[in-house]
Amino acid sequence: MKSVERHVSDLLELVSVPEATELDLLRAHGTVLAEPVVSTVSLPGFDNSSMDGYAVHSADLDAATPTSPVRLPVVADIPAGDPSPGAIRSGLCARIMTGAPMPEGADAVVPVEWTDGGAVEVLIERPTEPGAFVRRRGEDVEEGATVLSEGALVGAGEMGVLAAVGRRTVPVRPRPRVVVLSTGEELVEPGHPLGPGQIYESNSYMIAAAAKEAGCEVYRHGFVGDDPESVRDTLEGLLVRADLVVTTGGVSMGAYDVVKEVLSRQGTVEFTSVAVQPGKPQGFGVIGPDRTPIITLPGNPVSAFVSFHLFVRPVIQRLRGLTPEPLPSVSARLTTDVTSPKGRRSHLRAVLGPEGEGGHTVSPAVRQGSHQLSALADADGLLVVPEETTELAAGELVEVLLLPGR
Repeated sequence: MKSVERHVSDLLELVSVPEATELDLLRAHGTVLAEPVVSTVSLPGFDNSSMDGYAVHSADLDAATPTSPVRLPVVADIPAGDPSPGAIRSGLCARIMTGAPMPEGADAVVPVEWTDGGAVEVLIERPTEPGAFVRRRGEDVEEGATVLSEGALVGAGEMGVLAAVGRRTVPVRPRPRVVVLSTGEELVEPGHPLGPGQIYESNSYMIAAAAKEAGCEVYRHGFVGDDPESVRDTLEGLLVRADLVVTTGGVSMGAYDVVKEVLSRQGTVEFTSVAVQPGKPQGFGVIGPDRTPIITLPGNPVSAFVSFHLFVRPVIQRLRGLTPEPLPSVSARLTTDVTSPKGRRSHLRAVLGPEGEGGHTVSPAVRQGSHQLSALADADGLLVVPEETTELAAGELVEVLLLPGR
């Protein structure tokens, strides 16, 4: 059987980083920058007040006290956006609003709370220092500075920076388009009545949601039955909208494993066994005239879920322009004994305890069968048991892969 690392490496060979595209800011949300962003402006672009108050010459207030306030005439009102705030001589002041440009000559702002709030003249009760409550030009960003690096994920904070430096559009790696398809004659769409021997189709919903959480544009086709011609025609029809196709089911050794049957004929898809539990049967390759990458996952729900996070997620990261990385992990102490088959790296659904003096604890779910989906809703991690380890005792330190969004 192939190692987990070797299989991930083989999958990454299927894809490359896509060409950049220019998107407006809102459409760029959640994408990855294709080049650094250099500011063409300074932030702030001018000296301005950080408080509602009075622009003053600080030296005029050296003698101010609550019992002997300094009285200054108010000769101007300066609102935010004032294009020409003028100048203030020593012995005078201007009422100024937060964000308003500083008038020439003034070197400090006195908050209105330190005064009687006068509009014609004002009593100021305490001294101040030069530069007090003044935002200096360029103190946040200097013109010509790199504000975001290539490879940065455009989230809310990055969006604010891009808008603040005046960018209307930005070059990014487009979101990968992922098509999700399940197979099986026994499947029924949720909301419809079940017949004998039938089950509700859940894999495509689960994998589509995981792909969306990973930053993709997702098209869930749903499912097809076990007719080879129908599977082939469906796959061919989906390629026009796909940068990556992900299927679940039909990849093992059974007589009705139709995905394996159809794709094996093409000679461009390889089916293999990976030393992992759950998720041993895997397939990967390219299909269609444009050689669209396809990853075929097992049909058991937990196998499909674990396989997505171990194998599909790194491929999506590369398609997004990110560095492919495994799930983040922490060390935790087992609360109970666990066993695992020799020769396969097990990933047990588990719940992390809160971090205390001794670090995290971790409790494996009671139901660990690859068909037992219910424990996934509670799990926030995958407890890793190495290939050559068959038993771990309560209290031992183990690696726990952290599931996204938990």
